[in-house]
Amino acid sequence: MTENWTGRTVELTVGAVAHGGHCVARVDGRVVFVRHALPGERVLAEVTEDGGKSFCRADAVRVLAPSPDRVEPPCPVAGPGLCGGCDWQHASGAAQRALKASVVEEQLRRLAGLEWPVSVEELPGGLVRWRTRTRFVAGADGHAGLRAHRSHRVVPLTDCPITTRGAVAAVLPLPWSPGDEIETTEDADGAVHVRRLPEGGGPGEQRRGGVARERAAGRDWRLGAHGFWQVHPEAAATLARVVGEWARAEPGTRAWDLYAGAGLFAAVLGEQVGARGTVLAVESARRAVADGKANLAALRQVRWHCAPVERVLRDRRDRPGVVVLDPPRKGAGRVVVERIAGAGPQRVVYVACDPAALARDVATFAGLGYRLTRLRAFDAFPMTHHVECVALFEPAASGH
Repeated sequence: MTENWTGRTVELTVGAVAHGGHCVARVDGRVVFVRHALPGERVLAEVTEDGGKSFCRADAVRVLAPSPDRVEPPCPVAGPGLCGGCDWQHASGAAQRALKASVVEEQLRRLAGLEWPVSVEELPGGLVRWRTRTRFVAGADGHAGLRAHRSHRVVPLTDCPITTRGAVAAVLPLPWSPGDEIETTEDADGAVHVRRLPEGGGPGEQRRGGVARERAAGRDWRLGAHGFWQVHPEAAATLARVVGEWARAEPGTRAWDLYAGAGLFAAVLGEQVGARGTVLAVESARRAVADGKANLAALRQVRWHCAPVERVLRDRRDRPGVVVLDPPRKGAGRVVVERIAGAGPQRVVYVACDPAALARDVATFAGLGYRLTRLRAFDAFPMTHHVECVALFEPAASGH
């Protein structure tokens, strides 16, 4: 039986970055996933979790030989045992993007058997004050903060440097009931919306605002403030532009927008296919569909279906020229990919927030005759391990 290493401090040399905001090291034949470290560093690491398997988890508590990419974190609680909201505050911006690119490449190599060079592109605005949507939680003393990594323990905060100042000021100075979750959104007009979700469930209480105004894809949007919208203020417009460039839906044709949210990409497709075309927009969240119908009322070619994507595609027999999909973190999965490929589109534009899920779906598409032809990655979540990718698939027989 493997000895439990929890609480043990080990000296180790940090290896390559892995998916999830940590790096990989090896000690005495075991894999150690190390947070708060960078590849190539020599550190003292304290083991924080050991489930008795071939790996354990640890925090770098002292850096003996730092990487040239190491910087001082802008947040005082971005260290071992503290706030779990960020992963890479100790790395320069260029290093963060390089780490994320390595992760996307590794996932494509390991899960899809594909060698694909990746460059993660910076969005305007820098590394801090970009987060327009944050969910805080109140600790036992009523002070709001964020949870520690892989823990329910609340780390109280006086500031959150990655969150917009307006959202911080609307929550952190105020007293709350223990266990409250507090959702904040700062919209494109700078208005801050606050909703309190009491511990144990029950209806939320809208403390401020409720309807957010956003701008993207050449239009103004009015949306439920706490529904799905891109967190980075530049992300929605950037993704809509790339999706439009790659979709190239022809006038008068049919397109699908799957996991449509409030219709960001449906708006792009609707403009492309025009009044004689049709866009099937599928979304399971009722409020998002209601918002989408209201915002795109002038685009009558957009037809909404409020239901799970799998259910809607099960009985579809039409053949779209273009399919756009923006699935949740788990990816589209085999059933949805099979139904998309079976419909025979000329192009599939896939927006992905998880590189492992994307790589699994890349492999599934490849087995069904659709190859990856373009990929762009964006640093839409600076300081964290998350990265947003846009992938283009085309029939392998097309020769493009």
